[in-house]
Amino acid sequence: MEEKLLEEIPSLDLADFRSGDPERKARFVQQLGEAYQNIGFVALKNHGLNDEQTQRLYADVKAFFSLPDDVKQRYENPALAGQRGYTGKGKEHAKGRNTGDLKEFYHVGQEVDDENDPIKNEYPDNIWPNEVPGFHESTFTTYKTLEAAGKDVLRAIALYLNLPENYFDDKVRNGNSILRPIHYFPIENPDAVPSDAVRAAEHGDINLITLLMGASADGLQVLRRDGHWIPITALPDQIVVNVGDMLQRLTNGVLKSTIHRVVNPPREKMNSSRYSVPFFMHPRSEMSLAALESCVTPENPKQMPDITAGEFLNERLVELGLKK
Repeated sequence: MEEKLLEEIPSLDLADFRSGDPERKARFVQQLGEAYQNIGFVALKNHGLNDEQTQRLYADVKAFFSLPDDVKQRYENPALAGQRGYTGKGKEHAKGRNTGDLKEFYHVGQEVDDENDPIKNEYPDNIWPNEVPGFHESTFTTYKTLEAAGKDVLRAIALYLNLPENYFDDKVRNGNSILRPIHYFPIENPDAVPSDAVRAAEHGDINLITLLMGASADGLQVLRRDGHWIPITALPDQIVVNVGDMLQRLTNGVLKSTIHRVVNPPREKMNSSRYSVPFFMHPRSEMSLAALESCVTPENPKQMPDITAGEFLNERLVELGLKK
């Protein structure tokens, strides 16, 4: 399996894991684990979102991003380091770069219903745009649906790692997850932007796993371990689910957080919009990302010092230019 270089990301069916059939469930766990050891990405169907939900979400997302810039900027709060509300064009850049990505985005975060959970005090309130009345409901319905799918993916990962199936459950309960509708805005004059500016420069995700809607548009690519970029394609009924840096760190590199990017379209298509909606699944800030003992061996010695999820997130927000 390690030697095999994939030409495309594997396709899996979450219904197999949720079926109650031990054989289907075990096969899903094995296939997911092998994909995450190899390329770090899968395409996943039966994730819980239906066509109606998806269409409503995209209609509201497009309605928001079509507002004038000065209206959108009312929903930007720099004090929150981009963790809630709007983040303007070109504000975020990849780690190690200074040129901003050709995108704008909106962050919807966790809402804690449990008054007894002290983590409620860690999260700022969500910011909702008055101009798009359905935005709150459509984005938060999507948030909860993808969160539920993500919990099952993490349960499958736990089983693959020979951990208890519920290993991640308490660590992601009321976790610091983010839904991020992204608008890769039209560029009317490509000569007016920096020559090295791209829609999303090559990067690894910060979190445990990412569940991505809207990966079917051209542009998303993943870096295979032989240095070759391969396009990521997903059918309309699929989402793309990939390993983030937190999970790679926890598993001491056994599961791969693979570098990926969104390249610019051909010059003649730069004046068109592209939308995608990733759900970044984060644990609670106190979760330790210290390497699991079972993932540290003489052949794979411990690679990184111990750190909590909250400390790691803070470090990366500074590197991305969102936090001073």
